[in-house]
Amino acid sequence: MASTAHRVHPGSFLTLHYRLAGPGGDIINTFKDKPATLTLGTGELSPAVEKRLLGLEEGTHATFDIPAGEAFGDRNPEMVQWVARRLLNEMGDPDEKYQVGDVVQFPTPDGMSSYAGSVRQVGKDGDGDGKVDAVLFDFNHPLAGQPVTFEVQLIGVL
Repeated sequence: MASTAHRVHPGSFLTLHYRLAGPGGDIINTFKDKPATLTLGTGELSPAVEKRLLGLEEGTHATFDIPAGEAFGDRNPEMVQWVARRLLNEMGDPDEKYQVGDVVQFPTPDGMSSYAGSVRQVGKDGDGDGKVDAVLFDFNHPLAGQPVTFEVQLIGVL
C-alpha cells in the first residue's frame, strides 16, 4: 500500500517548527512557541533552506548543516554603509538614539516592502571639515558568510 503522507513540493503550504542557528546560536526558533505557517517558493525561507525541505514527508523531523555562504550568501563589504543622520531623521523619528547592535527597518524605494540594517557604529562620515553625523549600518543578513544549522519538524503539508 502506498504511503498517504504528504510530501513537500514547490508551492506547498507548510505548518512547521523550525530553528535557524549560526555559530553564535539561534536566530529563529519556533519550537518553544507556536508553529510557523508558510508557502514554499514565496521567499519566506532562503532557497538553500527550501531546497532541503523538498521531498520531505509530513511528520519528518530533520536537521541540516548548510555550508558557509550557501543559506544567506557571502558577506558583501559594499553592504556596510554610512547613512547620514539627516536622512534617518527624514525617514523616521528625529529623536531616535541609535546604539550599536540595533536593527533598523528601512522602506524599499517603492514603499511596498522593507529591509533591515544593523547598527555597527554611530559617529561621523567624511573627511576633514566635511564630516556629517551618520550611522554605519550593515545590510548583510546576520548569517551571511556563515555556516547555518536548519532544524525542521514538518507538522502539516498541503
